[in-house]
Amino acid sequence: GILNYQDKEEVVLWMNTVGPYHNRQETYKYFSLPFCVGSKKSISHYHETLGEALQGVELEFSGLDIKFKDDVMQTTYCEIDLDKGRRDAFVYAIKNHYWYQMYIDDLPIWGIVGEADENGEDYYLWTYKKLEIGYNGNRIVDVNLTSEGKVKLVPNTKIQMSYSVKWKKSDVKFEDRFDKYLDPSFFQHRIHWFSIFNSFMMVIFLVGLVSMILMRTLRKDYARYSKEEEMDDMDRDLGDEYGWKQVHGDVFRPSSHPLIFSSLIGSGCQIFAVSLIVIVVAMIEDLYTERGSMLSTAIFVYAATSPVNGYFGGSLYARQGGRRWIKQMFIGAFLIPAMVCGTAFFINFIAIYYHASRAIPFGTMVAVCCICFFVILPLNLVGTILGRNLSGQPNFPCRVNAVPRPIPEKKWFMEPAVIVCLGGILPFGSIFIEMYFIFTSFWAYKIYYVYGFMMLVLVILCIVTVCVTIVCTYFLLNAEDYRWQWTSFLSAASTAIYVYMYSFYYYFFKTKMYGLFQTSFYFGYMAVFSTALGIMCGAIGYMGTSAFVRKIYTNVKID
Repeated sequence: GILNYQDKEEVVLWMNTVGPYHNRQETYKYFSLPFCVGSKKSISHYHETLGEALQGVELEFSGLDIKFKDDVMQTTYCEIDLDKGRRDAFVYAIKNHYWYQMYIDDLPIWGIVGEADENGEDYYLWTYKKLEIGYNGNRIVDVNLTSEGKVKLVPNTKIQMSYSVKWKKSDVKFEDRFDKYLDPSFFQHRIHWFSIFNSFMMVIFLVGLVSMILMRTLRKDYARYSKEEEMDDMDRDLGDEYGWKQVHGDVFRPSSHPLIFSSLIGSGCQIFAVSLIVIVVAMIEDLYTERGSMLSTAIFVYAATSPVNGYFGGSLYARQGGRRWIKQMFIGAFLIPAMVCGTAFFINFIAIYYHASRAIPFGTMVAVCCICFFVILPLNLVGTILGRNLSGQPNFPCRVNAVPRPIPEKKWFMEPAVIVCLGGILPFGSIFIEMYFIFTSFWAYKIYYVYGFMMLVLVILCIVTVCVTIVCTYFLLNAEDYRWQWTSFLSAASTAIYVYMYSFYYYFFKTKMYGLFQTSFYFGYMAVFSTALGIMCGAIGYMGTSAFVRKIYTNVKID
């Protein structure tokens, strides 16, 4: 791709895909429409990377003869014999606003197939591709396409397709040639900055709240129960005497279903590691300049961070006294891949039915399965063994009583179920503006490039999540309910439900998608995205809360 061209050297125009404008993911091979191909003999097939194959890139040679710095006047390159079937195919494409994508030297070019007149009876095909290519030295830095030559589609006629190439000198630096595809007015909008500022205010408030709780519970004299007259009103109101100190004998009891719990925590830690690394890589390298490189990077990083999953999941399971550690390791390793592959498999059936280019080739499926079994699993095993041996010993600050104490009745809003539902609101509030930008760059035609924003939002999300779950857990323990592990995980993970609800709003009010394929693609992958986000938040919330609980129970003197 990234070439220094000699004068008159061949420049390849690759045809990628064609599809409805409103359904970004519903793409077909360019030549699935009855376009004719240029006379120049085809060169070797383009070999896709893993990321490209998964994203449905299907590059085919256009057959147009283009040479570096060699202008071509308008030239007919082939003609379409328009019988009834071919005309129907074009009419359908024009009705659905089909447009196509091409590449010259890795620069994308978009063109529209045709247009209908106002009353929708006559359909016209654009037959003339007018290419203007800018060069700087011996490199291509800019490509523009103008579609001209409107020809009415009449059955049983011949339509001549033509092209022209004009080369012009350009001052654009080769490094900056992608800048014209970015949209600063959209991504660096006032609202974007304002939402970040807003979230920061929320962070300051929550951190203040948590530090206040910590200071109240960790006062130096707090082990020697303070005299009644020294208590200020706030302490007396919150009933500090009862509450969390009473459950010290049960608070470190293993959670129910420790196997699935520790697998979820391990997976969440891994997703967090992947997000962090991929965002940092994207900030340093401009991943958007290469097709599919973002996805390839994410897959590679996910496989490489598998020991993180094993370490946190395995050590937690060992600390909770779990015996079936091999089963836990398998579940932890395959939880996320199974979810993603299951969704992809389901959507793949629809893609095959539609003959869409998104249908994942068999070879690519085999490659992904090999990564799962020969990279992810062994690395997970390494992590699990390290985790069990380095931090698998239960070292709780309080002994666990032999008999679990009964959980007293409490007000309805202190029930774990209610706390779980409320816990997700603030984390969702801190990210939902960013969600809008991320969704738009994925489902519409914007290139997301402000990874600094994404990093800030990830940091804010972590802080907000930890603070919210600590506050929730503190209230739960004060109500003498010691089932804090699942509550802390789920109250953070419930962010996922709000994100998925937001994705429904986004679908109906911000996009014009239609059709079974695009709709199932949208809701399928949005479900995967939301679940992964929820598991990540849950793990972050649990980790923070776990540190908090250890801290407040370390200094309790048990009478």
